[in-house]
Amino acid sequence: MARTATAEWKGDLMGGAGHVALGSGAWEGDYSFATRFGETPGANPEELLGAAHAGCFSMALANSLAKAGHTATSVKTTASVHLGKDDSGFKITRIDLDVVASVPGVDAATFQQHAESTKSGCIISRALAANEITLKATLV
Repeated sequence: MARTATAEWKGDLMGGAGHVALGSGAWEGDYSFATRFGETPGANPEELLGAAHAGCFSMALANSLAKAGHTATSVKTTASVHLGKDDSGFKITRIDLDVVASVPGVDAATFQQHAESTKSGCIISRALAANEITLKATLV
C-alpha cells in the first residue's frame, strides 16, 4: 500500500509559491515562504505533518483502548510541530501531542498507559522517532 501527495514550487524561495495536494483528492492548498516561516495564514508542510501525526495518534489510541475493552467516545489530538534552526539550517525541533479523550469506564492510570504506548507505537510516531515527541494526555 502506498499513499501519495504532490507538491509543486514555482520561483525562488522568498518570492515563489507552491501548491500541495493529497493524492486522494480530499484536500489541496497553496503555500509560500510567508505561510511556512512567517505568520501569514495558509498551508505549510509542518501543519500537514502535524495533521498526519494527530490523526494517526487518535486512531491508534482509540484502537488500543478498544482492544482492552474500553471504547472511546472521543479522542481529540492536537499536534504542535515546532520549527527551529541549528547550524545546518531549519529543522523540526519537537512535536508536542496534546490529547483529550472521553473513554467511559477506563481509569486514569490505564488511560495514561495506553496513551504513552501509543506515543511511541503509532505509525507516524515511529516514522518521526528521530524527533523529540512530548505527550499531554487528559481523560475527561
